[in-house]
Amino acid sequence: MHRRTLLTGAAAIGAAAIGAASSLPNVAIAQAPGSRVLKFIPQSDLAVLDPIVTTAYVTRHHAFMVYDTLYGIDADYAPQPQMAEGHTVEQDGKLVTITLRPGLLWHDGEAVRAKDCVASIRRWAARDGLGQVLMSLTDELSAPDDRSIVFRLKRPFPLLLDALAKPSTPVCFMMPERLANTDSATPLREVMGSGPYTFLANERVPGSRIVYERFDKYVPRPEGTASWTSGPKKVNFDRVEWHVIPDAATAANALQNGEMDWWEQPTADLQPVLRRNRNVLMEIPDPTGLMALCRFNQLHPPFDKPEVRRALLGAINQSDYMTAVIGTDRSLFRDGVGFFPPGTPMDSDAGMQALTSPRDMEKVKRELAAAGYGGEPITLIAASDFPSLSALAQVGNDMFKQAGMNVEFVSTDWGSVVQRRASKEPPSKGGWNVFFTFFAGIDMFNPAVHQSLRGTGQQAWFGWPTAPKLEELRSKWLEAPDLAAQQAVAREVQTQAFQDVPYLPLGQYFQATAYRRGITGVLKGMPLFWNLQRG
Repeated sequence: MHRRTLLTGAAAIGAAAIGAASSLPNVAIAQAPGSRVLKFIPQSDLAVLDPIVTTAYVTRHHAFMVYDTLYGIDADYAPQPQMAEGHTVEQDGKLVTITLRPGLLWHDGEAVRAKDCVASIRRWAARDGLGQVLMSLTDELSAPDDRSIVFRLKRPFPLLLDALAKPSTPVCFMMPERLANTDSATPLREVMGSGPYTFLANERVPGSRIVYERFDKYVPRPEGTASWTSGPKKVNFDRVEWHVIPDAATAANALQNGEMDWWEQPTADLQPVLRRNRNVLMEIPDPTGLMALCRFNQLHPPFDKPEVRRALLGAINQSDYMTAVIGTDRSLFRDGVGFFPPGTPMDSDAGMQALTSPRDMEKVKRELAAAGYGGEPITLIAASDFPSLSALAQVGNDMFKQAGMNVEFVSTDWGSVVQRRASKEPPSKGGWNVFFTFFAGIDMFNPAVHQSLRGTGQQAWFGWPTAPKLEELRSKWLEAPDLAAQQAVAREVQTQAFQDVPYLPLGQYFQATAYRRGITGVLKGMPLFWNLQRG
């Protein structure tokens, strides 16, 4: 696999700022100075506990606390052993044996065994695109003893370790065999991992609080440096509390007054206030940015017709979406963005005239009519308690209406959106036509991990597009012999995506995170709760 590089200039975005404290009013969420409790404001409530059945990032962040992975990625996006002690490759790449580190324990005190990992890999692979490719190339996946995981492959698969290490959802988290044997479409209700924290289910208050406690029997890797999801996971807090605070002003107050330690996604309008507070640090944790998109449900009219989806490409003004989310500072967003993150190896200008040509809403209306749209209602589900997604949905609602579409705007909480978007029922029976979301740029680096470009119908990500040409090109990319060949295929993929339109690309933005000056060791990437210290 060709190692991915950071976005050009992205690593330089965001830095700590100092200045005068804000005059916003106080809120009352007390925290004792020097406490070994970390208080965190997540992007949304944790609606789904099972990280295999959903791609919601809040569930992934939860899962990285309580579960562990065989491999993690470092700052160069290279796989590094995590639960694995190491691996061997034999028989010209067709026999791969992964050895577990000794002494790994589940939170109930039982030993982690290779058969647990085999069952976990199978459950994950049933839901993940790259996992499905891996299993299609696997003649046998077995656990001949308690510490050995053996892949016998039909042919060498250079991306095997990358598949096990990737942070894109769903992540290949390890679970006890008794849980991992659950059907991959059935959400687990029990949380049992081997990660650095245990989940305190009895303290969970839906819509308000999620609590974790340090797992005192967790043994970090003895060597290396913590980097993204790899290296030693050293826990310095006894307890982590997630406090769900949908109101942005209340969240800002709590952070500035020291009642909260870390706010995952401060809204654009309050970032200047936070930057002026000398006790708050702000930075861009993920240099790959966030790629915003509008997702269609292709099972039901009118978006089952590619002509309808293509017509709407002419209605997009990406800068409208980006300024609604992150403000007018152009260093914090990019427009003119296609299906791969700008500045990454698979990015190209193929087909980009669909987004960069002059906007003509009257032409869009004519094309929609020619495609057979006759004014039927479209159900747009929007997350009212998730500021960035709410902003995207508001702009999208206006875009659809300007294009002459009849919009039923359903505003609800993000947890309800996550649950409703999984429904394949018609909109009139609790389903949906369109929703807005984003993926981290790293999750869209190439066709192998780009879940929203999959076209496997009922097995695809929410929206369930059937796109045989995209699937054919994905297979071609996976077999490409070198970077130049991969880039050539990626151009074909983007060209075809502008024909099939599995979603509308809305631009890329860089979301700052904010935390108290006394917190150190914040890792790059996503919110990770090891390596952190106070003071």
